[in-house]
Amino acid sequence: MKKFINRPKDVVEEMMQGLAVLHPSSARLLGHKVIARADAKQTRDQQVAVISGGGSGHEPAHAGYIGVGMLSAAVIGEVFTSPSSDSVFAAIKAVSGEPGAVLVVKNYTGDRLNFGLAAEMALAEGISVEMVIVDDDVALKGTGQTTGARGLAGTIFIHKLVGAAAAEGRSLADVAAMGRAAVDSLATMGVSFTAGTSPAVGKPSFEIGEDEMELGLGIHGEPGVKRIRLQTADELTETLLAEVLKHGRFGDEKRVVVMVNNLGATTEMELAIVARHAMRFLESKGITVERIYSGTFLSSLDMAGISISVLGVNDEWLRWLDAVTTAPAWPNALKQRPGKPEAQIVTEVSTKVSSPTGKGAQSEVGRKTKQAIEAACKALIAAEGELTEMDRVTGDGDLGTSMERAAKAVQGAVGSYPLDDVPATIRAIGHTLRRELGGSSGPLYGVLFLRCGGVLEKSAAMGLAQWAEALDQGCRAISELGGAKPGDRTMLDALDPFVKTLWNGVGAKASGEAILAAVEAAERGAEATARMKPRLGRSSYLGDRVLGYPDPGAKAVVVWLRAASDTLFAR
Repeated sequence: MKKFINRPKDVVEEMMQGLAVLHPSSARLLGHKVIARADAKQTRDQQVAVISGGGSGHEPAHAGYIGVGMLSAAVIGEVFTSPSSDSVFAAIKAVSGEPGAVLVVKNYTGDRLNFGLAAEMALAEGISVEMVIVDDDVALKGTGQTTGARGLAGTIFIHKLVGAAAAEGRSLADVAAMGRAAVDSLATMGVSFTAGTSPAVGKPSFEIGEDEMELGLGIHGEPGVKRIRLQTADELTETLLAEVLKHGRFGDEKRVVVMVNNLGATTEMELAIVARHAMRFLESKGITVERIYSGTFLSSLDMAGISISVLGVNDEWLRWLDAVTTAPAWPNALKQRPGKPEAQIVTEVSTKVSSPTGKGAQSEVGRKTKQAIEAACKALIAAEGELTEMDRVTGDGDLGTSMERAAKAVQGAVGSYPLDDVPATIRAIGHTLRRELGGSSGPLYGVLFLRCGGVLEKSAAMGLAQWAEALDQGCRAISELGGAKPGDRTMLDALDPFVKTLWNGVGAKASGEAILAAVEAAERGAEATARMKPRLGRSSYLGDRVLGYPDPGAKAVVVWLRAASDTLFAR
């Protein structure tokens, strides 16, 4: 892998420092991966705030769209990993005033979970928040795919429309309603010749033949809905637009704007060739193309591909698209002098949630708890390569690095946990994972451990029955938050058989044997996912193509369950 980076683990932080140099009208929010308008303090009570964000690797999205008439703030995650709910909450508190805030969220599980949780936290503090979910990907329309269509490059049109309406002084309800209406009039289809290469992984997220291309792919390195033979530029343009017109709803007047988007490694020459034929093709269908944009709006690292977005418009929406913005990545951005990399918004935003701390292990129970936690962390770190490879085949290839990062965070924090108080320690782990794991896994692991700890805290005893009840409730919490159930090919397919076997072992004399038997049931459950068709998460975009490969999320559960159980009940 050849990239202009220093260390893979530093790419996001160093990128954010560079963005501060390049975008002097924006500044960092102290203590969080958030970039906001430098004048956020002055404008927060003057208009509805517009906040978006997501994983890194899609530049110039999302930080490039911060400015007057577009975003108030962008929340930044690790590469292809949704930002944490804490960072989203911090952004809301930093830039939102009396008019409230609109969150523009792409329809990916991790983004919906983290932005949704942050919105609930903000509402609880009296901040008015609305969410606009963007699902412009037509590749998954009509497939019955449970997760729904993904949010793609058309999201940038929503940023512009919502931002311009907010700058004009429209109310929170009006801005959100207009954003949702625009999403309904938006359609996008993508194609790629190559996969992108994440700095943390070091190799392409999928392999493809020299004479093939991936049709209908997302923006996180996952393969497309199908693989087809190469086509000429004109043929491919028509292939993409045929799907867009088939599923899109552009109004009776058939007035549209078009975006030809570079997914990372496509040249301006190629974009121009596609744009030229897109104009001809749409006009041949009786559609009036009011504006056509071409360039890098929302990429997928260095993927050699494009997407075409079509948005139905009226006079008001066209006026908002034409409205001047200072956002540097929008085509009519103003030129500005270089800024300083250390520029920050020095605003204290507290996102702390009460989390118990302690002084390490003083009792035998505390020492065993510490040993089990450390064993689970070491096992996850050792399994990074295996989990990454599994996720590269069935998802976007970042699970191994994400679990490794979270395990190292828990390792670093274990000394501060109240280890002699097991329920409190379980909750403390939940808070660490919620903050550090990121993506869709962060909220799900967070709610699992928080719910388990809460149930155990209310129990009079700490026997097998109490653990079974706590984990059962933890699984229910995962289902409530993420919508998954056993059989959907997720982490629950390892956790559910583990819990059921624990229940069967209640009353047995040797609880250690019952727990080890439950781990074996979890292993069988994880292996069984290879025969399950995915319904949720990024694997669901691949359909039958993941059959034969176990779910990496379920495998990760087995890794830490086995390590912790073997440490506590070594035979």
